[in-house]
Amino acid sequence: MNRYRISSGSTFEEEIGYSRAIVNGDWVFVSGTTGFDYSTMTIADDIETQTAQCLENIKAALAQAGTSLEDIVRVNYVVPNAEEFPRCWPTLKRYLGEIRPAAMMIAAGLADPRMKIEIEVTAIKRQPNA
Repeated sequence: MNRYRISSGSTFEEEIGYSRAIVNGDWVFVSGTTGFDYSTMTIADDIETQTAQCLENIKAALAQAGTSLEDIVRVNYVVPNAEEFPRCWPTLKRYLGEIRPAAMMIAAGLADPRMKIEIEVTAIKRQPNA
C-alpha cells in the first residue's frame, strides 16, 4: 500500500512533529488545520475568515494528495467557543454544502488563543469514473 506524508510548510509541523496529511492507499487523513495563512504565518481575527482559510489549507493538502474537497467523507470541527460555531455555517455550506460529509463539532481549547476553529478531515480517493 502506498503511504506518504504531505507538508504545508508550516513551522508547526517541524516544531511539533506531525504532517499536514498522510496518504495511505486511497485514504487521505488531514490533520487538524487552523486558519493560519502558512505563507505568512498570520491569522485573521474573526472565525469566518479563519474557517475559509482552514478550508483553503485543507483544499491545498488534498490537492497534493491527488484528491479534492469532494472526496471528504468525514469532518471534525473544534472551536473554543461553541457559541461562535453558527457564524461558520455559511462558509462551511459554501465549501461543503454539496458534499455533506459525516461531521461532528466539539468545543475545546486550542493551542493558540488566536485560533478560533480547527478542522480535521478524512477523504477517500474516488476511482476513475466512480
